[in-house]
Amino acid sequence: MPLTLELSVGDLAGVRLAISPLSETISGLQTLGRSWGRSRHEPWTQWAARQLAARPLDLSRTWPLIASGLPRWPQFLLPAPAKAVTTIDEALAAMRATAPDQVRGSLERVFGSRPPSAVRQLAADPVSGMRAVATELREAHDRLIAPHWERIRAVLDADVAYRARRWAEGGASRLFADLHGELTWQDGRLTLEGDNRPSPGRPAGGLVLSPLVLGPPVVLIKLNTTTQTTVRYPARGVGALWTERRPAAGNVVRLLGCRRAELLEVLRAPGTVTGLAERMRVSPSAVSQHLRVLRESGLVTGERAGRTVAYRTTEEGLRLLGGGR
Repeated sequence: MPLTLELSVGDLAGVRLAISPLSETISGLQTLGRSWGRSRHEPWTQWAARQLAARPLDLSRTWPLIASGLPRWPQFLLPAPAKAVTTIDEALAAMRATAPDQVRGSLERVFGSRPPSAVRQLAADPVSGMRAVATELREAHDRLIAPHWERIRAVLDADVAYRARRWAEGGASRLFADLHGELTWQDGRLTLEGDNRPSPGRPAGGLVLSPLVLGPPVVLIKLNTTTQTTVRYPARGVGALWTERRPAAGNVVRLLGCRRAELLEVLRAPGTVTGLAERMRVSPSAVSQHLRVLRESGLVTGERAGRTVAYRTTEEGLRLLGGGR
């Protein structure tokens, strides 16, 4: 039987959209460890592997928890984001706040009666062990995620803005309709095909929807939790995130100019003004001026998420470039 969550009217009223740099950090490490096999993030994986070859990370406490070869990992590592966007420090503080008995219970559910040495150490002293894990995850974030966070965040923000608009246009049925091919919504039930865990009924503490860039192309639902049930799903626009920037065709350059044609190509994946300026090595004001012209021409669209706007090439812009996403 597939996994099913039953959402009451109150549960639906409390559904939130949120992103977490800690979630990206853990998923990024699992991607590096080939937990999902060969991934669509090969350019990032190769870059990260070079970074670690030059200066390895100490993940002696964390790696046995997230790359054990088992189908699950301890859910206390991924507390539900408390707000729309959490910082890495806020997320790690929430993780460290997990009660010792909850840490031990989660470890037992995942590893059973014969855990590896690192897991036994954590179970014996959860307080200091969680501090050590948090230290390792913070360094992994700073080394591997932070240098690309502007680009990753733009994709996440664009997805959140898109989902919020879908929700406003048609309620839960429209919100969940294209979240993922294996996830369906019908008669107050959210069902995930291929997940054979016992269905828990209603979500614990409400439901958080969290898009993910550096993760597998499948939906991950966190059930055993000290916070809220979390549905992590692949963000829209990931496919074009790491692609090499291709030169625009000569006719597009002649029509738009070099910089605007370049922007149109780059924005196959969502981007912010700041991220685009850094990537293209021009000033933010110059990027804003070019984006204004492209938006007025219907070639680029912008979606606001909080204080930022994520821009993306429209279908008309893609047709001009002569190819799909």
